[in-house]
Amino acid sequence: MAPARMFSFSSVGQPLYSASPMAGHGGHRSHGFFHPSPVICPGREPTSHELFNDLDFQEGLTSVQALLRQHPKSNREVLATVDHLKRLCIDHYFQDEIDNVVDSCVDLIHSGDLQDATLSMRLMREAGYSVSADEVLQKFANGNDDFNLAHSKHIRGLLSLQDMSHLNVGEASLFKAREFSSKQLRIAIKYLEPNLARYVKHSLDHPYHVSLMQYKAMHHLSYL
Repeated sequence: MAPARMFSFSSVGQPLYSASPMAGHGGHRSHGFFHPSPVICPGREPTSHELFNDLDFQEGLTSVQALLRQHPKSNREVLATVDHLKRLCIDHYFQDEIDNVVDSCVDLIHSGDLQDATLSMRLMREAGYSVSADEVLQKFANGNDDFNLAHSKHIRGLLSLQDMSHLNVGEASLFKAREFSSKQLRIAIKYLEPNLARYVKHSLDHPYHVSLMQYKAMHHLSYL
């Protein structure tokens, strides 16, 4: 299922306003989440509608900043919010707040929940932290150092594991992570509800870390 919507803006600039609707909304554009920012030309006074959109955008920024500052920093919810912002390519508006959240991710790295551990590790690596994948992933392996099949039904955890595997710097555990998550997700696709199945297939065919920013923003936005 799509993650719960946790924030809303009425306007953003490129590249988001050119996003076309995808199958997740049955071919209809989602209203009330993102709308194009008006272009203000030199020598032309902005209209009241344009000024309202700009004010609404600033209010949206302020509300998300407050959310990132006030939430418990070890909470999965705030990490998921950071992940949404990064995937939508608007994280630069909240860099100070995101830095503070990432600084507090270390406790979730030791979580026994696959999604929590892998999401926190990925955010830390993206921020430049040196984190051992072997140490993070060993708790999810069996006696043969293979991933425990008990995790094969945790779709969100597998998606997070797949994303993290693309930050591999030669670690055997991340090679295994990619193989395991890819295999289990492809097996699961035919059993998932259609919208989630499309999201999983798209994520496997077009990995987040090797996709163009505008393309990945369009993909993620269509499923929020």
